[in-house]
Amino acid sequence: MAHTAARASSTILPPEDLEPLLDLSRFLEHVSAPSVLIGPDDQTVGLPEEVYEVLIKVVDAMSHGRAITVAAVDQMLTTQEAADHLGISRPTLVKLLETGRIPFERPAAGRHRRVRLEDLVEYQKTSAQERSDTLDEMTREAVEAGMYEDTTEDYTAILRHLRTSSGS
Repeated sequence: MAHTAARASSTILPPEDLEPLLDLSRFLEHVSAPSVLIGPDDQTVGLPEEVYEVLIKVVDAMSHGRAITVAAVDQMLTTQEAADHLGISRPTLVKLLETGRIPFERPAAGRHRRVRLEDLVEYQKTSAQERSDTLDEMTREAVEAGMYEDTTEDYTAILRHLRTSSGS
């Protein structure tokens, strides 16, 4: 019954008692690859790598008391939902929509904009790449101007290491 209820809602709140999630989190820390799910009738099915990766992220977030939202990438969002997803204000999002940085649709009968989740994800990827490229260019220019004793390659390698170690 809980399985059906979970499918009806896309946002799942963590349980009040986090101990079982903490146990699962500790277990997953020691498991290096996906395994199998065992059903109530002892039937087993392999856990695909992609599902395993999602499971790790879900357990980590929920064990820290955060809710999880699962959504299809083609889901349409309101401008407020899209702004919340990006962590920006609604007026800032509207500027991004109006300048064409993020595509949007207007339903035929309405005046409200709708944004596809996959377009937000693409915008996030593009923005991250643009920031990275800009930082690399600034680093190159600083090195060429003699502001650093290290070579461009040394500094770029350090920056890449810092980016990957911080999860960016």
